[in-house]
Amino acid sequence: MYAIPLGEDGAELRPLEPWHAEEFLAHMERGREFIGQFIPFGATATDLASTRELLQKHADATATGTRAYHGIWLDGTLVGGVLALNFDAENGNGEVGCWLEPAAAGRGLVTRAMRHLIDWAVEERGIHRVEWIAASENTPSVNVARRLGFTKEGVLRESFPWRGKRHDMEIWSVLAPEWRGARSGHRER
Repeated sequence: MYAIPLGEDGAELRPLEPWHAEEFLAHMERGREFIGQFIPFGATATDLASTRELLQKHADATATGTRAYHGIWLDGTLVGGVLALNFDAENGNGEVGCWLEPAAAGRGLVTRAMRHLIDWAVEERGIHRVEWIAASENTPSVNVARRLGFTKEGVLRESFPWRGKRHDMEIWSVLAPEWRGARSGHRER
């Protein structure tokens, strides 16, 4: 197992695996309402069995090379995560996403973790186009995409039905040459 330090504040990026089920469930219980505003995956992790099943599903997809699932730990407590999904290495396309419980918000944890994940996607997996898809109302997520240098490409109007409402979804992307060009600036921040 590995842990990537995310700065001087005790934050780390680590693989999130099925054996983390109890810790992940506790994390979901602390942040379920906040996380669930725009992200449905937490709604399925309601007890230990369903949480293990969710994490196993992600582990199986990771094993096929189409996904990567990482947790963000702050002072030894799981507080959020970043993931790569819908990876198509053959065509060089992939999507990234994130989540965070409210107590950890506003510290730059997702931005710092995402820099490592995108570096890995571009340099190790050969992904040319990295997409970020977020509800227009999910201001923190949209702000992370902007901070990371993604370009807003458009809005899928009312394309995501969630919790009795249809949400507009913004499509953002960064291309490998753009990412490499901005990388030195990212590491300095």
